[in-house]
Amino acid sequence: MSRNFELLQQIGKDHDIFAVPPPTREPEVLTEPVPLAVEPAVEQAVTTTPPQEVLEKPGIEEVRTLVQRVFLLQGGHAPHVVVFAGTESGNGCSWICARTAEALACQVSGLVCLVDANLRAPGLHQQFDVPNHQGLSDALLKSEPMNSFVTQLSLPNLSLVSGGAVGESAQALLTSNRMRGRLRELRSMFDYVLVDTSAMNASNDAIVLGAVSDGAILVLKANSSRKETARNAVREFQTASVKVFGAVLNERTFPIPDAIYNKL
Repeated sequence: MSRNFELLQQIGKDHDIFAVPPPTREPEVLTEPVPLAVEPAVEQAVTTTPPQEVLEKPGIEEVRTLVQRVFLLQGGHAPHVVVFAGTESGNGCSWICARTAEALACQVSGLVCLVDANLRAPGLHQQFDVPNHQGLSDALLKSEPMNSFVTQLSLPNLSLVSGGAVGESAQALLTSNRMRGRLRELRSMFDYVLVDTSAMNASNDAIVLGAVSDGAILVLKANSSRKETARNAVREFQTASVKVFGAVLNERTFPIPDAIYNKL
């Protein structure tokens, strides 16, 4: 049994595991629109087909599964502000956060906002090829309303608050009351807010921001993230009373039998 498969078993005892293939592989080109598998009773669920360029992105089917299980819960219990945190740098947390926001925006009629709170190394703007000028760091240092720092993306209901131009100067403010106030503004402006944070081995930003959000999603990297590191990360969230909705095993290349995968 491989180390990664053992990791899936151990973390999967208490949390959903979403295994996403490497983003570098060639995407499967879809020749026909694929209808969304949306629960009919879910509020704000839409029946339109996502843009073809979103459907063709690698790993999008796995990400859509994450969206269905976390954000489209029935009964009014779905989270609306979620932190995405990698156990270590370079495991693709920003990519996962960006693709999840795209998939969510394609499946709901509500407004979705991405927030780049990784001020040490902001990268969400690169996922969408937009400038990183006025963003979160600027919002933490200035008094203008939050909508002054929001960038509209290509999907009509998807927006981005990039890291901003003065990331290092605002780094300490991520754990301040100022940041909590800005998150409250975003919560009032958008139906869903997805926050990308710095890696957990670099700072405790994910823990602090998770405590003022509805919960967190942990991002692991296949063949890299260690089982004990993942366990420790979950324990840190639990100690801070942060709900962990699940874990994403990014760049998974080994096969998982369907019978086992469906139980994760």
